[in-house]
Amino acid sequence: MRKQNIQTGIIAFLVSVLTFAGFQYFTGNNQQTVRIEHHNALPSQSANYAGTTAPSGNSYPDFTATAEKVVNAVVHIKSTQTMEASNSQRGLPDPFRDFFDDFFSPRFRDQQPMTPSPQVGTGSGVIISDDGYIVTNNHVIANASDIEVTLQDNRSFKASVIGTDPTTDLALIRIKAEQLPTLAFVNSDEVKIGEWVLAVGNPFSLNSTVTAGIVSAKARNINILRDQYAVESFIQTDAAINPGNSGGALVNTSGGLIGINTAIASPTGSYSGYGFAVPSNIVNKVIQDLLEYGIVQRGVLGIMIRSVDGNFAKEKSLSVNAGVYVDSIMENSAAGEAGIASGDVIVGIDQLAVDGTSRLQELVARRRPGDRISILVNRKGKEKTFEVTLKNRSGNTAVVTRDEKPLFDVLGAELQPVEAAIADKLGIEGGVRITRLYPGKLKQQTQVQEGFIITKIDGTKITGVEQVADMLKDKKGGVLMEGVYEDLPGAYYYGFGL
Repeated sequence: MRKQNIQTGIIAFLVSVLTFAGFQYFTGNNQQTVRIEHHNALPSQSANYAGTTAPSGNSYPDFTATAEKVVNAVVHIKSTQTMEASNSQRGLPDPFRDFFDDFFSPRFRDQQPMTPSPQVGTGSGVIISDDGYIVTNNHVIANASDIEVTLQDNRSFKASVIGTDPTTDLALIRIKAEQLPTLAFVNSDEVKIGEWVLAVGNPFSLNSTVTAGIVSAKARNINILRDQYAVESFIQTDAAINPGNSGGALVNTSGGLIGINTAIASPTGSYSGYGFAVPSNIVNKVIQDLLEYGIVQRGVLGIMIRSVDGNFAKEKSLSVNAGVYVDSIMENSAAGEAGIASGDVIVGIDQLAVDGTSRLQELVARRRPGDRISILVNRKGKEKTFEVTLKNRSGNTAVVTRDEKPLFDVLGAELQPVEAAIADKLGIEGGVRITRLYPGKLKQQTQVQEGFIITKIDGTKITGVEQVADMLKDKKGGVLMEGVYEDLPGAYYYGFGL
């Protein structure tokens, strides 16, 4: 019996060996080896590392030197707005009631004046010169009657507004101080997606807050600026940015200024992972214009555009999947005069790639009327280069002179002559149209709206923008504007004081 059991075991063992050998023979040639590689750390050219190591052996990024360098040049801004009491009389303030009372309904005559109520907002700013020039966001100081700047060393100063640009949401202010710490601009075109950055500001009035992250994307448009000629080509970062960070610094690990923090994308109003900064190259150009001219000079191509993607390229049978499609050419446009035509796809400007409308707007916004730029287009599969001389919105290459600066600084408005056809339609002899409003007397003291056509100032007929500038250049005291709206009946009167 025992002998039989031994024989049975030997047979079972041999069967198992033969079965395993047969399986290896028939399947071994079809097996694949999958190798999964793990990298505990990837090299970085943008981050500095401390000597202290984590338990796993990895080095921690160390931003202490950069933070110490940057934080002293970022300031806290308190902006106070005094809301004017509304008298509901088509924008006419109290000083003019006694003179023009007959124009208005009697129900307003006994109305008690309302007490102005101050509203206080806070934000950040970046010192860019040691004699007190500070760049911030326009929305931080818009319509402010008082601006207070607090430095890192707790000194406080009153600030004056040098100029603003709502199209990029930037503003330049100044305090009376000397030998201040500053941040230097660096070329934002060289910023790479994935590199380390620091955001410095005053979120929730928590002064001198530093957060770290990476550049998540470039040339991002989030449709946050409502201006007709807005330029959005933001640097996107995951460094924590919250309310109060607006106007603060976005810097690289060397402490160079690569952007001004401006907005967040959030369902709650607080940080949810995405922050946006105006690139330093745009900031630098805007600041130079404000210093030199008092207003931003904006060159335009005079074209209607849209971004190219795969679906649009297929629809239009294009040979490229990225770029800016020229939908139409406007009359007297800079692009049209240079030879660019409808159906062209702009793929580069001055040897820099253009992959969408945001990037194109950024590159053009960095130039002035009269500047020449080289535009590379793809036309039916072939590349062509055109030399384009940029124009202004009026169709010429002139820039706004210093003589016109009071018009923009005091009124806070852009004006253009009314078109002859519109004047005939409205039955007026002429005038100037308010095409854009930004912080100034008109916004602070009246309810005038964009589109208002000024026909008279202090009873004098208005025929051109230069005439308005001349009349207001040395004006003191009250000013009364008379005019019409294209789509509203009747005459309107707005008064303000200088």
